[in-house]
Amino acid sequence: MARVARLELSENDDACLRAIVKKGSDWRERERAETILLLASGASVKAIGKQQRICREAVRIRRRKWLECGLASLPDQPRSGAPSKLADEHREQIQQWVEAEALSSRNILSRLKEKYQIEMSATTLRTELKRLGFVWKRTRYSLKKSAMPNASNKPGAT
Repeated sequence: MARVARLELSENDDACLRAIVKKGSDWRERERAETILLLASGASVKAIGKQQRICREAVRIRRRKWLECGLASLPDQPRSGAPSKLADEHREQIQQWVEAEALSSRNILSRLKEKYQIEMSATTLRTELKRLGFVWKRTRYSLKKSAMPNASNKPGAT
């Protein structure tokens, strides 16, 4: 089995990778940084794959990307998908509306349609509101209490 050449890391890269492994917020970045550190320590691709429970090809890909991009290879790259329906100015306007008065998502959607001709689903709007840091609770409906305090609806109950 061919052994890949050991990675040589600068002191700065080594310190950054160790900091990411120790305190990184994204688990994927931490795992990729750990892979690079293990490659730099001279561990084999097979041993790293077994230790991290990933396939050997994933280790090789991480090594190749590290050699091409360095620290920029650790975070996730943008994924495909529909572009955002809201621009920054729309988000600012929504934030102003919500801070000024309590609005339902339907009210915000109708205002967006009137002012900017933007149509989107309520779910998409709620996702955007969560990104802006807003939280809310649904209204709870309670059952009416019966006229007699201990009355039971079961047949035969007294």
